[in-house]
Amino acid sequence: MENRPTDIRPAERLSLVSEYYFSRKLKEVAQLNAEGKDIISLAIGSPDMPPSPQTVEKLCEVAHRPDAHGYQPTMGTPELREAMADFYNRWYGVTLDPKTEIQPLIGSKEGILHVTLAFVNPGEEVLVPNPGYPTYTSLSKLLGAKVVNYNLREDNGWQPDFDELEKMDLSKVRLMWTNYPNMPTGGNARRETYERLVRFAKEHHIVVVNDNPYSFILNEEPMSLLQIPGAKDCCIEFNSMSKSHNMPGWRVGMCATNATFISWILKVKSNIDSGTFRGLQLAAAEAYHNSEDWHRAANIETYARRRRYAEEIMNVLGCKYDPNQVGMFLWGRIPEKYADAEELTERVLHEARVFITPGFIFGSNGQRYIRISLCAKEEKIAEALERIKKAI
Repeated sequence: MENRPTDIRPAERLSLVSEYYFSRKLKEVAQLNAEGKDIISLAIGSPDMPPSPQTVEKLCEVAHRPDAHGYQPTMGTPELREAMADFYNRWYGVTLDPKTEIQPLIGSKEGILHVTLAFVNPGEEVLVPNPGYPTYTSLSKLLGAKVVNYNLREDNGWQPDFDELEKMDLSKVRLMWTNYPNMPTGGNARRETYERLVRFAKEHHIVVVNDNPYSFILNEEPMSLLQIPGAKDCCIEFNSMSKSHNMPGWRVGMCATNATFISWILKVKSNIDSGTFRGLQLAAAEAYHNSEDWHRAANIETYARRRRYAEEIMNVLGCKYDPNQVGMFLWGRIPEKYADAEELTERVLHEARVFITPGFIFGSNGQRYIRISLCAKEEKIAEALERIKKAI
């Protein structure tokens, strides 16, 4: 039959969001590669190293079992929950009940959906950092919540300005999203910030959700919001294996909080998915027992070598950056001669054939910043540096 236009229209909520920047931009990069341009991507935070050998071995072992392929409990296997609790106790000194205070997730992005559905009614408000992870904003809008931005600024170490927050009308705010160590800025977690967040949550009856996937990357002292006394009563923390365990495609994460909050989140999650493959769960449990030597080699030494090349790229581009930032990105302020970050990143893409991220995608406070990912082999980052030297 001849194709004819129809009267079918998408839901109105789709008009509230646009296609994710990287989804759109990677199509352009793919076209440039198809034209033989050979683009080096230093844009996305997808670790290019493998998980620990015992993690992969456990996945293969379980996959060969004939009884391992059925539906799994949405709340996760006991082995995985116990490994998550042990991980928090070993690295953060935080005690969690694996039966009631932990919920495995299919990655933190899924957790943003479930927590918003569990706590926020349509029309109510959520506090979102600017700059911040775009999904905090897009999912809130899709679910009918009103996004209220709060500022993170370089002169404040990319920490919340609590004096500014206290002056805001918080009467309709249900959730506050935080992310320390911070992405995209690399601002590290601070105990005093965590203590203020817990007080803020209790005083204003707001649930603070800290997204914590970067605490092991180029960071000698991993911290958790749940280390603060009383945090479990009013806060939720996400953690993810994507960055710290080199498992981005495995989609294994967790949230930790009090038993009541977990029960509400599970009520949402159990109506959306049917649990993760048993092999993934048991392999993830194995990964949580990685040694300190493994974490140092993968999360500190490797990224430190790569970071030196990224700093050179920033220097060549005339960008200023904080050498104390942590995480798997380098965040830098662009020179005044550029109108905005995208002017610089587009020039780097088309003249040097290197894809780096403009900071505007993280919010208006990122308009004069760029972000370089460390998720590429040293030789590729070194080649990107040479290309930029020649072209820029």
